[in-house]
Amino acid sequence: MTLLYLPKPRDELRHLENQPLFLKAGRKSKIITTNRKFFSQHSAIVFPIPCLKIASEFLLLNMAILQQILFILTLGIAGYFIRQRVLRIRNNIRLGKNKEINDHKNERLSNMLLVAFGQKKMFKRIVPASLHFLIYIGFLVINLEVLEFVIDGIFGTHRIFAPYLGSFYHLLMNVFEFLAIGVLIACLSFLIRRNVLKVARFRSTEMTAWPRLDANLILITEVILMCVILTMNASDQILQTQSEHYIKTGSLFFSSFLVPALQGIDTSTLIIIERFCWWFHIIGILGFTIYITYSKHLHIFMAFPNTYYSKLEAKGHINNMPVVTNEVKSMLGLAPAPTAAAEPGRFGAKDINDLSWNNLMAAYSCTECGRCTSECPANLTGKKLSPRKIMMDTRDRMEEVGKSLQAGGKGFEDGKSLLNDYITKEEINACTSCNACVEACPVLINPLEIILELRRYVAMEESGSPAQWNSMFQNIETSFAPWKFAPSDRFNWAKD
Repeated sequence: MTLLYLPKPRDELRHLENQPLFLKAGRKSKIITTNRKFFSQHSAIVFPIPCLKIASEFLLLNMAILQQILFILTLGIAGYFIRQRVLRIRNNIRLGKNKEINDHKNERLSNMLLVAFGQKKMFKRIVPASLHFLIYIGFLVINLEVLEFVIDGIFGTHRIFAPYLGSFYHLLMNVFEFLAIGVLIACLSFLIRRNVLKVARFRSTEMTAWPRLDANLILITEVILMCVILTMNASDQILQTQSEHYIKTGSLFFSSFLVPALQGIDTSTLIIIERFCWWFHIIGILGFTIYITYSKHLHIFMAFPNTYYSKLEAKGHINNMPVVTNEVKSMLGLAPAPTAAAEPGRFGAKDINDLSWNNLMAAYSCTECGRCTSECPANLTGKKLSPRKIMMDTRDRMEEVGKSLQAGGKGFEDGKSLLNDYITKEEINACTSCNACVEACPVLINPLEIILELRRYVAMEESGSPAQWNSMFQNIETSFAPWKFAPSDRFNWAKD
């Protein structure tokens, strides 16, 4: 025998103890009379005939509580994975050498606000900049609605801000939808640029299958999320006229165009559509947040610290090596000699642990937009150097070492290094140190610093520079000029 039952509500249904109950067994039904003994001996009761409405409302209440529990679990699981990934990235950045950067705080803050938040350098290319700006503003503003999603999910409410904001809430929702349409248009435009127009800087050698797929996945995901939120709002507008649970927000301009397509659907199906879209959107946002920690789209967050800690000196300024500088000053009597002979360490960089932590952070900030490579004179003349690849290789090596260390593996002792295994000497030797890549980067990444450190290692540790370079180095050391003649003869050209 099958009973249609619900858990016994001891207090709420106490007054129903003497009412008839409806018992269903297969296709036959009959009335039975309840009593206190039935209530005390059974942990479930069948639906009372006059209380079907109460029972249905009770089931809805239980469903709401179940949704709250599921949401909190989902939020907790997503939070756990996000935290684990953030800690991994932090530990990977800490593999670099320590470097104190705590000067000119006001200038650094200004850089961050203008370049990262204000998108200042993006607008050197107006078309992609405008499309990117739509996505960026949409990301910032629409995610304010995610805050309402989270509160509603935890406390089981629906549009919790609506009663407090009144007509302003209606205005906000229309703004959100306007930005959602803007994001939709921008993402579709970027998909066309990448896959139909095939912009050259997105088709370079280093842009293998995964980097191309990564960009497309994010764009497609954003398109789906925007369509889902518009569908949710459309179904919600219809339900506002059918159920008191759905707070009236008024007609929303863009989603109202979808209302006719949903108008003929029954209420229960509309509720399923609205709830499905709600859950899809919030799980999509949480999944997106986890995914971008593995993606180039991590620049959404990393651009802010990277611009804050970026180099403030003039672009032509090349950092000296402190060990060499101190030694030269000591030889010239410009500084006191070190009191004790210290191990100078490695000259330049062979692997990521020879680079500074902000060099490694910059690798995580790379957007893979290719502006640096498209401006590089070496790359434009057919050489293998690609500043974008330098940053991508640095990040890949970081991930490899970090994963190995976390698993208790060999780490840096795996027989590989950033130089030679990821970045070749041919690439770094092609660099002219012109800073075109630094100027082009929209988030102030400096690939030149990494190139120079790798080149210093080759020259000073391996003596592996090209023969022409070694002759020049020798002339500078002995004659204080790239040419092989005595300093006393340097002005002889004026006597002719």
